[in-house]
Amino acid sequence: MHRFRIVWQSRKFHCLFILLMGLSSPLTGQNQQHLPPELKWRGKSEALIATKNDPWITPVEHSNFDRTPRYEETMQWLHKLAAAAPELEMVALGKSPEGRDLWMVIASQQQAFTPAALRATGKPIFLAQAGIHAGEIDGKDAGMMLLRDLTVRSKKRDLLEKVNFLFIPIFNVDGHERFSAYTRVNQRGPQEAGFRTTARNLNLNRDYAKMDAPEMQAVIRALTEWNPDLYFDLHVTDGSDYQYDITYGYPGKHAYSPTISVWMDEVMSPALERDLKAAGHIPGPLIFPVNGRDYQQGLIRFTAGPRFSDAYGNARHLPAVLIENHSLKPYKQRVLGTYVLLEAALRVLAQEGMKLRAAIAEDRNRRLQEVPLTWRVPQRPPEMMALRSVEARVLSSPVTNSDYVQWTGKPETIQVPLVWMNEAASSVRRPKAYWIPPVWTEVIDRLAKHGIQMERSSEPRELEVEMYRIHDAKLADQPFEGHVTVAGNPVLERRRQKFPAGSMRISTDQPLGTLAVLLLEPNSPDSFFQWGFFLEILTPTEYVEEYVMQPMAERMLAAEARLKTEFEQRIQSDSTLAKSPQEKLQWLYQRTPYFDEQWRLYPVAREL
Repeated sequence: MHRFRIVWQSRKFHCLFILLMGLSSPLTGQNQQHLPPELKWRGKSEALIATKNDPWITPVEHSNFDRTPRYEETMQWLHKLAAAAPELEMVALGKSPEGRDLWMVIASQQQAFTPAALRATGKPIFLAQAGIHAGEIDGKDAGMMLLRDLTVRSKKRDLLEKVNFLFIPIFNVDGHERFSAYTRVNQRGPQEAGFRTTARNLNLNRDYAKMDAPEMQAVIRALTEWNPDLYFDLHVTDGSDYQYDITYGYPGKHAYSPTISVWMDEVMSPALERDLKAAGHIPGPLIFPVNGRDYQQGLIRFTAGPRFSDAYGNARHLPAVLIENHSLKPYKQRVLGTYVLLEAALRVLAQEGMKLRAAIAEDRNRRLQEVPLTWRVPQRPPEMMALRSVEARVLSSPVTNSDYVQWTGKPETIQVPLVWMNEAASSVRRPKAYWIPPVWTEVIDRLAKHGIQMERSSEPRELEVEMYRIHDAKLADQPFEGHVTVAGNPVLERRRQKFPAGSMRISTDQPLGTLAVLLLEPNSPDSFFQWGFFLEILTPTEYVEEYVMQPMAERMLAAEARLKTEFEQRIQSDSTLAKSPQEKLQWLYQRTPYFDEQWRLYPVAREL
């Protein structure tokens, strides 16, 4: 009875919500009365839309960009296209937790449908993925239109003469099928779309470093095996209002792949902006408000960690670009802008791909001796940027009794300060190699899945190494992305350490050496340590009984004057120790040879 009442009340509230928002039913699509006024748009890219009688019209075009197809409809359409186009092949990269195939489409004029065959063509390879956040699905519909025009409609077939194209239409396939009209409250269209996270509630664009999700493992395996020259990750923003409809970004010259970043700055970005503007779109940089809500108060450009796609690519010297379409623009505008962006990337790669490959090779041969782990904004005056903004006003809420920002729909251009998070806040000296005992199988397995090269020792080794002792370790109060993260103060010790047979040696003199540093240094925010893969080392296991320790403590203090002085000074400075007999005995016990010497010793060693 109680259960029925709760369900009925929930339905009654849902119906009331629909009436208040001006909807007749949840199936009528996303209501947009709560969004800021729409900026009207017409662009030359509308000529890309197929006519209603075109046999290869895509579902999104057929619906006049009101709806995006479900997983099954998407894959049926793509399989039909691949059957009709000899240049296309579909391969399953893996399966999701709910059992769906994660498909990738290969577009190759020479029908090179294996990694080795594709690389043997000598042509640059462009990989674009859509739907890592399945509610942000613009890229899927744009990619379907582009694949059609590259093949059966022959409008863009010339592009495949000089470049190969790999396309993942839906990365988060399970989240895609959590289909609803109420998935993204801040977004204009489509009527229904998928959900941000996977079936296990993991955010795939927080998973690149730790690689929990089988979907992520499948895509990183594809990055390793197919070895693309350029990698686009297609998103839609969560943020405030401005005029730009297509924004994108990547780590700059200060980060781990400076030569690649120069190519992006000087070759790729001008070409993308030129083609987008020519098609009637307004490209812009990937920007965020300094204060979290209002762009007019100043902007910041972040340098993210390798949990994110663009930063992960930068760490492994893969040119990776994070695209964020603007959520408040109409769906048609966003999809067509993504089409133009993808086509422009194919064209620039076809023309300048060999120069990009040279930049990739240079960065992969680079061995940073000091590897930045975290980043900050330098202490210098900000630069000024002409922001193509939308007029904003501050309103007062009677509900929360606080101010909030609302946009009026009036375009304006204003000068705003812009700061860059491009200075190393912490760094570490690159070791010659790392050593990991074989018992840490989960970490070893994930390093291998990243493509990091390792050597397995066939016999025990005893080495002079550096190892960290973790002081002041503290677990997070709440879980995050399936883990309880941990922070601490790692302090290096030089020691002679035994490594059993089967231990792994990871040389940093390899193309993915910098990525290995970011995954294994405990001060790195995306290290396996901070993600909680080594929590076992934080637990002391052996203990001592009071009847043993009391007389031992008396003998220790009587025999060692230096220890007695240190003990008395510590009592004076530590009130907890001074008041607790148990803490005093524990402090002394830790200074006996009976105490576990490996407590808080991080087991990953740095080879000298």
